[in-house]
Amino acid sequence: MAGKFNAYNILAAYGCTKILGYDKQDILSELSKVEPINGRFNVINNDGVYIIIDYAHTPDALENILNTLNEIDIDGKIITVFGAGGNRDKTKRPLMGKLAAEYSDIVIITSDNPRNEDPEAIISDIEKGVPTNLNSKVYKITDRADAIKMAINLANKGDVVVIAGKGHETYQEVKGIKHHFDDKEIVFQIINSKKQ
Repeated sequence: MAGKFNAYNILAAYGCTKILGYDKQDILSELSKVEPINGRFNVINNDGVYIIIDYAHTPDALENILNTLNEIDIDGKIITVFGAGGNRDKTKRPLMGKLAAEYSDIVIITSDNPRNEDPEAIISDIEKGVPTNLNSKVYKITDRADAIKMAINLANKGDVVVIAGKGHETYQEVKGIKHHFDDKEIVFQIINSKKQ
């Protein structure tokens, strides 16, 4: 488990259990067994390309995960795939576009859960936040599976691909209908198809 946010959470858990009177060694033993929650900074190592699936769907969450990656000594590029949910706070969209462009080497803006909104209109809202001087690193691919595939295909050994916004969710809501869609499944389909 990487990142300051995980360190803070572990320290909080340690502090609380220590105050409750648990033995230090028992606490440390149990904390060493903790695994990431499904959809939260889940890492898939694809022959030296690290693919991270995370639920980050707000500006703060997206900034936290990308900032964490920038704090780690990564040899390669950070490639970020994300979108924003439809029928939700529109003011966060441009901010997420700005943050992704500032913290990533390549950004692919895509569909998340558009709900009853036009996915391309949501993408356009996100793109408005990208600083003009960073436009050249931003791609727009409405189909989320295609966006993930492009990110993985662009990645080289040492690069990190961040797939943000859905995490543990196994559906994509379009026009009020939930369709099965699991970022992790898509990643493994792409990886396996490249090996054949």
